[in-house]
Amino acid sequence: MKTTIIAFCLLCATAAFAQSGPILSNSPAPVVMSEHPQHATEHAMAQETSLLSGLSPYTYAKGEVPLAELGSLPYETPLGDVARAYRKEHAEAPKATLVLDK
Repeated sequence: MKTTIIAFCLLCATAAFAQSGPILSNSPAPVVMSEHPQHATEHAMAQETSLLSGLSPYTYAKGEVPLAELGSLPYETPLGDVARAYRKEHAEAPKATLVLDK
């Protein structure tokens, strides 16, 4: 018990001493950025190259695809209808017959 009290007092004294010392000065110092003499200049761009080599299994094509070839999107039930169905199911579920009030 005595060591706990001494340790607590030592901790409080250390914290009080740490708050009183000047750690950072109050005078503002501007941020100085270093100069970069090399900057972007205009020059000719490189020749265009394909990312897909001739041996690549990936292909692409340009043009229009008939809508029938894309297939149909699966029907998804709207969220509002799902919420109404859950609410109706909850209302029809059997309720407790015994209620305890304390």
